[in-house]
Amino acid sequence: MNILVCDDDKAIVDAIGIYLENEGYRVLKAADGLEAIDIIAAEEIHLIIMDIMMPKLDGIRATMKIREDHKIPLIMLSAKSEDYDKILGLNIGADDYITKPFNPLELMARVKSQLRRYTTFGGLETKQNVYQTGGLVIDDESKTITVDGEAVHLTPVQYKILKLLTANTGRVFSIEEIYEKVWNETAFSPENTVSVHIRKIREKIEINPKEPKYLKVVWGVGYKVEKV
Repeated sequence: MNILVCDDDKAIVDAIGIYLENEGYRVLKAADGLEAIDIIAAEEIHLIIMDIMMPKLDGIRATMKIREDHKIPLIMLSAKSEDYDKILGLNIGADDYITKPFNPLELMARVKSQLRRYTTFGGLETKQNVYQTGGLVIDDESKTITVDGEAVHLTPVQYKILKLLTANTGRVFSIEEIYEKVWNETAFSPENTVSVHIRKIREKIEINPKEPKYLKVVWGVGYKVEKV
């Protein structure tokens, strides 16, 4: 997922960027509201972290402009702690607010919370080429996978298997079907090949791979991704 960090303090932007990249997010950076708006027009952004006090176009006016066309989750960032600034930010379209100095772990928790809400209750659901069940979201345009807002990294073959099953939630695919659709060749004893990839996918997307929430076996038939 792509996160835009907008602040005229380069040290803060770089520090936030390090934490986000360690969580698997792609980070884009802007030094003022005008630059942020240009990036949003050119890139697919899934969340914005926006400072209030900036040159050229401040965070309040930039947020108002962004809200004319976009529902992207936005966390407002400011050195000000007065209630008025917090209320103003929330009233003009911010989804959350955090005051400098802040705990980076708290900011990461707020980022993940907003992304969960975004992927579950709107935003990504209406896009084309996005497949979702519960907190599992596959964006086939950007070739990214998230579970509850956290990035998941799969091999190309694992990605194809999970995309096939998630795009057809509830449908059971036999091992032979999975092999033929993913490898594009006739299946000859594909059980071990497919089952190994299924196990690896579960290890990456499931909280407890032995009791999977999403990727389930239908004994004697095949595999499916459950509707959640």
